[in-house]
Amino acid sequence: MTGIVDVTPVSAPHERSITALAVGAFGIGVTEFAPMGLLPGIAGDLAVSIPAAGLLVSAYAIGVLLGAPLITLTTTRVPRRTLLIALIGIFTIGNLLSALAGSYTMLLVARVITSLNHGAFFGVGSVVAASLVSAEKRAAAISKMFLGLTIATIGSVPLATWFGNSFGWRSAFWGIAALGMVAIAALRMALPSLPANRNSNMMAELRVLGRGPVLAAMALTVLGSSALFTVFTYIAPILREETRVSTGFVTAMLMLLA
Repeated sequence: MTGIVDVTPVSAPHERSITALAVGAFGIGVTEFAPMGLLPGIAGDLAVSIPAAGLLVSAYAIGVLLGAPLITLTTTRVPRRTLLIALIGIFTIGNLLSALAGSYTMLLVARVITSLNHGAFFGVGSVVAASLVSAEKRAAAISKMFLGLTIATIGSVPLATWFGNSFGWRSAFWGIAALGMVAIAALRMALPSLPANRNSNMMAELRVLGRGPVLAAMALTVLGSSALFTVFTYIAPILREETRVSTGFVTAMLMLLA
C-alpha cells in the first residue's frame, strides 16, 4: 500500500514531461513532411519546377544528417531541459523563416535550419524520457514520446496539406511555428531541471558507428526511408497533375499512405 502512495504523485509529473516531449516530436513530424503535400503551391509561387521544389525535402534531410551528430556531440555538457528547449527554438525560427521566405534560396536555407534540431531532439528526448521512469517502463515512455511523431504523420501532415493548399502554403509554416511556441512552453513548464552527463566521451560515441550491427541498422533505415519518401515527396504533384484530383483527395491519400 505504501508503494502505491509513493509512486502515484511522482508518476504524474513524469507523465506531463513525456507529453511535453511528445508535443515537440509532433511539431517536428509535421514540419518534416508538410512540404511534401505543398510542392505544387510552393513551386508555382516561387517560380521553380516541381523537382526543384522537391529539393526542399532533400535540404531537410541534409540538415538532419549534419545537425544530429554535430549538435549531439557538442552539447553533451548542456543541461538536458535547456538543450531540448533550444532545439525546439531552432525549429521555430526555421519555420518562421520558411513562412517569410521571399525566394526559393531563402526557403531552402530555412529548411536546413529547421532540420538541424531533428536528430538531436529525438536522441536526447528519448534518453530523457527513459530517465524519468523506472527501468521496466522505459520502453513505454519512449513509445509515448514517439507517438507525437506518429500522430503527425497520420493526421497532421494531411491537415497541413489541406490548410496550405486552401489558404496558401505559407500559412502551414506559420501554424507550425506557433506549434513550436507551444512546445517550448510545454517543455519549460513540464520538464524537470536535468543536469548534463559530465562523464560523456565524444570518441566513445563516434566509435559506436564502426560496429557492424549499427551500420546494418543504418543501411536498412536508409533503404526503407528512401523507398517511402520517394513516393511520399511527389505524391501531391503526381495526383494533381496526372489524375487531376481534388485537394481533398490528395489529403486522403497522404493519410492512407502514412
